Amino acid sequence: MQAATAAPILLLIYVFSYQRGHLETRPKDNGLEDSITELMMSQSRGHGGSGVQMRELYVLLCVVLTLPGCRGFLPNFWSRVVTLSLDSYTHQFITEQGVLNVTLETLSMANTHQHTQEQAGLGRGFWHAVREVVHSNAAMDFLSSTRSDPVYHFDSERVEESMVMLRQFWAQTLLSARAKEYQGARHSLGQLLHSLQDFYSHSNWVEMGQHSIYLHLLQPGQPAFPVATEDTPTCMECHSATCRDNLLPRLTQSQQYPLLLTTGYFSTYPPKPQGKCSHGGVLDSSRHQGAKGGINKDSTSPLFSPHHYLHVEAARLATTATLTVLRDLRDSVGNISFLRLFSVKQPPALVFVMDTTGSMFEEITAARLRAHSIIQARANTPEQPGTFLLVPFHDPGVGPVYETEKPEEFMSYMENLMALGGGDEPEMCLSAIQLALTHSPPLSEIFVFTDASPKDAHLYNAVRALILEKQCKMTFLLTEDPSHKMKGSRRKRRRRRETLSPDRFALYSSLSSVSGGLTVFTTNSDIHRVSAIVEDNTAADKVTLLHAESDSDSNLSHSFSVDNSVKCVTLHLTGDLRQCVLSSPTDRTQSLLNQQGPLAECEQFQGLYRISLLSPIEPGQWHLNTIADGHVTFNAIADSNVDFLYYFAVEANGTHPGLAKVEGSPIAGVPTFLVLAVTGLSPNEKASFSHVTLLGANGESLQKVWLNSSSSSASSGEELVGWMASVPRVPFCVRLSGRDGGGNRLERVSTEMIQHTHIKIQVLSIPRLVPGHSTTVFFDVQNHGPARNLTLTADDDRGYLSQRGPHSLSVGERGSVRGEVELQTPKGAEAGGAVTMTLTVRVLDSLDSNYAVLHLTVVPPDPDMSPPSCSIMRVEHTCPGPIQCTGVRWTVSLAVTDRGCSGLASLQLSQGQGILTLLHSPTDPLGDSLEENQPTPKHKPQNQRDSERTSPAHGENGYAELDPRLVQGNPPLNVAQWTGGLPKPLWVRYTSPCCSPQAELLVWDVAGNMRRCHLTASQQRGIRERSGVSDSAGEMPLQSCFLLFSLLSLIWTVPLLVGVGSFLYVK
Repeated sequence: MQAATAAPILLLIYVFSYQRGHLETRPKDNGLEDSITELMMSQSRGHGGSGVQMRELYVLLCVVLTLPGCRGFLPNFWSRVVTLSLDSYTHQFITEQGVLNVTLETLSMANTHQHTQEQAGLGRGFWHAVREVVHSNAAMDFLSSTRSDPVYHFDSERVEESMVMLRQFWAQTLLSARAKEYQGARHSLGQLLHSLQDFYSHSNWVEMGQHSIYLHLLQPGQPAFPVATEDTPTCMECHSATCRDNLLPRLTQSQQYPLLLTTGYFSTYPPKPQGKCSHGGVLDSSRHQGAKGGINKDSTSPLFSPHHYLHVEAARLATTATLTVLRDLRDSVGNISFLRLFSVKQPPALVFVMDTTGSMFEEITAARLRAHSIIQARANTPEQPGTFLLVPFHDPGVGPVYETEKPEEFMSYMENLMALGGGDEPEMCLSAIQLALTHSPPLSEIFVFTDASPKDAHLYNAVRALILEKQCKMTFLLTEDPSHKMKGSRRKRRRRRETLSPDRFALYSSLSSVSGGLTVFTTNSDIHRVSAIVEDNTAADKVTLLHAESDSDSNLSHSFSVDNSVKCVTLHLTGDLRQCVLSSPTDRTQSLLNQQGPLAECEQFQGLYRISLLSPIEPGQWHLNTIADGHVTFNAIADSNVDFLYYFAVEANGTHPGLAKVEGSPIAGVPTFLVLAVTGLSPNEKASFSHVTLLGANGESLQKVWLNSSSSSASSGEELVGWMASVPRVPFCVRLSGRDGGGNRLERVSTEMIQHTHIKIQVLSIPRLVPGHSTTVFFDVQNHGPARNLTLTADDDRGYLSQRGPHSLSVGERGSVRGEVELQTPKGAEAGGAVTMTLTVRVLDSLDSNYAVLHLTVVPPDPDMSPPSCSIMRVEHTCPGPIQCTGVRWTVSLAVTDRGCSGLASLQLSQGQGILTLLHSPTDPLGDSLEENQPTPKHKPQNQRDSERTSPAHGENGYAELDPRLVQGNPPLNVAQWTGGLPKPLWVRYTSPCCSPQAELLVWDVAGNMRRCHLTASQQRGIRERSGVSDSAGEMPLQSCFLLFSLLSLIWTVPLLVGVGSFLYVK
């Protein structure tokens, strides 16, 4: 293969430039859309990193020698390494920068007097949300169901099918975002952006000389270019790596023919017709068929992109298209929902799972008081939780889920919570935890108050999968039942309960250990004080410095590091301690159990020790030496903005080079990459990170992984990558180590415990759910070990699954087996609703297991994907010119119509210094109808005539006006009631001073489709520019407007002829 001969030579050049981890970075983003061109032409210097290990270079050599094909912009940062095109723009970079720029832009709109360009303060949740979009985007290149399908990549001239799919992704994103199902919205948004970005690198759009984006892709009302038919040749022969001028004239900037769109064919499916363009690149087998060569602009490497010299321009257009989609999404759902979609500056959620049986009076009271304390202390501050969640349970009832963003509503839920009923334990606790996990944002901490063991232990694997997938912590506050001590009859007692036994709560302890949380065994008398850990752990910018567990009765020693960014260090220790000595970095000591001292303050409760370091806290290494009886858990948390995110990845060996995120647990014996993103580092903060330590459950070091910079731009947080020949065979967590600007050790711990596995669940497709229909999810179970028997269980939070299992499977050595599960969506399921489904597989007679989590969305059976239209009906005034604009106004009258079946929903004036007025009837100042050439009904229903007699007085220039008038800055105005849900136009008039010659009107229909209507003082009625693809208010030719309005008038007349009631405009 050609790559096998060229790659080693290029690799030698690369290796010499790779010393000390200095990789050339992708270009930095210098600002918003007005600086994108400058962004695309600039380059930045590489980030420093630790020394490169020889084994990493060896792996890199192996990667290049076995390099797979490349389609679409390269998926992520690693793709640029393995293709030796370090200055290429990737899907990851374009997506990250687009989200970051529009987020900062949105913040600046909401806080005009604050400096919002500081991305370090966006929060860890923001970068987690961005990673979800990026991973969904990249997965289109890695999943077997999408990576080779030309429809998902605008390949093989499947342009029309790709546009339909693109609009489905847009509709699904809107549905999910409007329903506040943000995780599902991020998933479909990533898919949408991938395909949209691919269009500009796979088509001849750039070669056609187009300098603006193709609006028709997502806006059917915009001008469209025809696609070359199957029998139309599109390319000429090209026999070199770089193909210049290999497109036929009518597919470039030629003026002799109408321009045609085309996209390249890849590999053998579908077969490439003679004379068509190939995708191109060294591993595209279709490049050898006539016409030879290719047209892709995926990278700057001629080995993989024949049109590599146009890569920067394609990336610029893809970036502009990405920004446009994100701004349209923001305008459609509103600024607040957009910021919540990306968890911008969101403090942790407050999530309670509450046992409400009769023995839980003190626990409910403690939770209520603790919630009230948090809300009162953080009122009107950024520390106030952004989401409040309460899930009550008993036996057999679970829920409902009380979810709100308003503290007063949450307190109302808590006040109405009563400890009633009950009886024999166990209770339905895991069902309630499952509901809490599916409704909680990622990275949440969930607090469970109960005194009963779980009745629904069969849900353990599903709950564990959700914990790991969402990286949520579970903390259990377990109390003994004092029913034998109670006096009076204020509640029912549990039967068969004496003292609290930890054995019955083994599943709770296991879940808290997996998540990095705590299990606290306490008493009713101490529950209120113990619940202080809720306040400790739900504050913003909490980081973990130490997490370890031990069952030993011997001396235990643990240490944690305090750096310059750390404040307010708190230690939580559970268990029974006989001795606990704290040592500072300067060797000062304090026995915490029996003396007060200068280092810390210790509070002792039944089951919990709460230790707070006293100010000033010395930076450096702190030590904790203890002697304990039985099981003990150590947890050290602190306030700091510096934290990290990580994921495991393997090299993709399909048609797209890059690192594919490992879904589920990492596979034993498989070379694995560990990718980290540092969050919260401000530009003037000096810090370096050298390695990651994989820690066992007792806090012992299992393996050290050295890190190198991945060449990410500083604006997205420093991204680091390490390589492992194999992951440890025992459960482990991840600790990031480095140095702060003062040379102090900087360490952060991600506490979830990772377990290696030999089995993997590969989901083949993530379908949409349609009310009243069944849907099948296909998956493969892959075995990386010897032949074995497995059990597979499916679960979902809505009860849509037909069969949950367990199902028995037999898989041969290093074999795989295909499976499927069916979901039946009820007819009454609400569009936009989310269904979280878990698949868990376990080896019989072994602890080996794995999981997959799917986020499915309910969509309407026939979605309306046609946006509204704006048609200029009259220009009543024109401006004399920009010099003489003072004291002169211009006025434009428009008909706003929904092209689809859902009806108009709302209007907003997003730009312009004028006034937008909604009109009752389309009558001009001279009494002439704006509905030119439309037949007027001879007879009107009585209620319409009555309405016209009692309508508001005619306003200025003879128009009958409706309130309110809209100006820039007003929220969207609901107009659904004024059109009555009928497909009839809404008449509006815009009047503005000539010194403000431009305006923009946003129009939404009920389905969420949006149209941007651009108005200008020089606009002429009924005219649109056909030569371009830019949006304009005059979208349809005047004749088309007349035809449409004539048809509408005929429709309105039909009810009159059959004696049906009124069609009056509603006031």
